[in-house]
Amino acid sequence: MNDYPAPLAQRDHIEPVPRRIRAVLGGKTVIDTTDALYLWEWEGYPQFLIPAADVAPDALVDEKHSSRLSRGSVNRIGLRAGGETREDAGRLYTDSPIEGLVGRIRFDWEALDAWFEEDEQVYVHPRSPYVRVDALRSSREVRIELEGSVLADSRATVMVFETGLPTRFYFDRTAVDFTDLTTSETTTACPYKGRTTGYWSARIGGTPVEDIAWSYEFPTRQLLPIAGLIAFYNEIVDVFIDGEKQPLPKSPYSRD
Repeated sequence: MNDYPAPLAQRDHIEPVPRRIRAVLGGKTVIDTTDALYLWEWEGYPQFLIPAADVAPDALVDEKHSSRLSRGSVNRIGLRAGGETREDAGRLYTDSPIEGLVGRIRFDWEALDAWFEEDEQVYVHPRSPYVRVDALRSSREVRIELEGSVLADSRATVMVFETGLPTRFYFDRTAVDFTDLTTSETTTACPYKGRTTGYWSARIGGTPVEDIAWSYEFPTRQLLPIAGLIAFYNEIVDVFIDGEKQPLPKSPYSRD
């Protein structure tokens, strides 16, 4: 079993965001800043700290509720724009032992309709500066099996290398055998790849295995080589590279 490395940034680490950050609510841009900070509330990934001065003043709602958190004193903030109201949308730091927090708001990601880093929409959470994602074409033979049945086999995959996760192998649809696959209603989003447009489950020998494969029809610009291709959770299936079976990786997506 492979154990993947922890992110480089530790809990409560803060550093400047070198990108313009904007967020939209009700069709109105309510956040627009080039002075955001990353805050790692835990090691997995950062959140944005937005200067209160860079939030549209008519969108801010002081909910008249203060509390003390582990990182300092905060006032609860709501948002109102474009006919939309989001209560309990964020926390404005009024006092903190951590330098840089006072006067900044940590918004809940889902309180806004959309977030943008420069002019590209970002999903789920801010992109960590310590995560790298590369999509590389490969001529090595990659075969995917589940309980002995071949689901995909190709010498022309796109391999995606993402910090902290096992390598993903993306197949042309003509290299995938859909006999034992059925479409799923599941959709997910990734801050580095975009939003999925399809998931598949498998049924081998009468036993269903939910959501083992997915596809991005419209991935982010950096991941365009995977557009329309299909990948499998290699924490679930058996992966053979040039005929050699690979160890089953361990990751946050592993299943019992």
